Amino acid sequence: MDIVVLAGGISTEREVSIVSGTEVCKALRSKQHRAILVDVYCGVENVEEGKPFPDTYDVDEAAAYIRSFDDKIEEMKSQKRDFFGPNVEKLCKAADIVFLALHGENGENGKIQATFDLMRISYTGAGHLGSAMAMDKGITKEIFFGAGIPTPKGISMMKDQRSDSLADFKMSFPVVVKPCCGGSSVGVAIVDNQKDYEKALDDAFSYENEVVIEEYIQGREFSVGVLDGKALPIIEIQPIEGFYDYVNKYKAGAAIETCPAQLSAELTEKMQKYAEKGFHALSLEAYARLDFMMKENGDMYCLEANTLPGMTPTSLLPQEAQAVGMDFAALCEELIRVSLHKYI
Repeated sequence: MDIVVLAGGISTEREVSIVSGTEVCKALRSKQHRAILVDVYCGVENVEEGKPFPDTYDVDEAAAYIRSFDDKIEEMKSQKRDFFGPNVEKLCKAADIVFLALHGENGENGKIQATFDLMRISYTGAGHLGSAMAMDKGITKEIFFGAGIPTPKGISMMKDQRSDSLADFKMSFPVVVKPCCGGSSVGVAIVDNQKDYEKALDDAFSYENEVVIEEYIQGREFSVGVLDGKALPIIEIQPIEGFYDYVNKYKAGAAIETCPAQLSAELTEKMQKYAEKGFHALSLEAYARLDFMMKENGDMYCLEANTLPGMTPTSLLPQEAQAVGMDFAALCEELIRVSLHKYI
């Protein structure tokens, strides 16, 4: 197949996306697909006419080209240039499918998905509606409540309606403060006092104009991949220090990850059922990853859904697939296969 692996972009997760895209492109190349790595925002200046998907291709060289723009992104944004870089639309239209290795803003929020739907471009992952709902943690929480999926109590707050008093929301410390539509735990803080709470609000609002404040659930942390509507084995995450923040997500050895998680058959089935239920409640398609916290007494809470989970060497979804005998390259092909169901 001719495949564009779309990565990079302008979000706070640009580097993670580049790593994901590089790994995916190499894996698809190893399966004899003619995959190329493209930065959605910076594009590709030179495309060989008539042969945009070459048989021989240096993925690392393409990744280095993408990173050469890293220091220029803010300047490029200030120029109010088009979001799709040079030749991006042309290449995506020519591909059999676009593998979305994007993360965060304008990658997972449904905007690219909706654009591709209008342009009749096939792509991996959830459609525009599910992507948009899952990206918004406030909307996700409301949908989970409505569907009977346990989730921490919380509220959404707009920047122009900021309140520094938890009592206004009938909440008390400790709480979690996080940007409403961020990813990779960027801007997320767990706070147990007023001073840190106000600082956490300052930080979260520096990323966007809406934040979510929710009760802190003390307990064990898990993640459940859902592939074509069916839950994969559960993985447990135990950070060596602190919580599962940006550093612990992407620094090798920063967390102990156990898959399958050491849970009773009853708790395993219960969590997997909630993951599948959350997947369908959010109108997701193809694949996603849902994150959970579980108290010592077995009460579990679904935190959020990730519609384009990381595909880096330390990412969770590949580890879960490995637990059922699916290596990384086979997983990449499977993600394409289940994504194509949208176009049947």
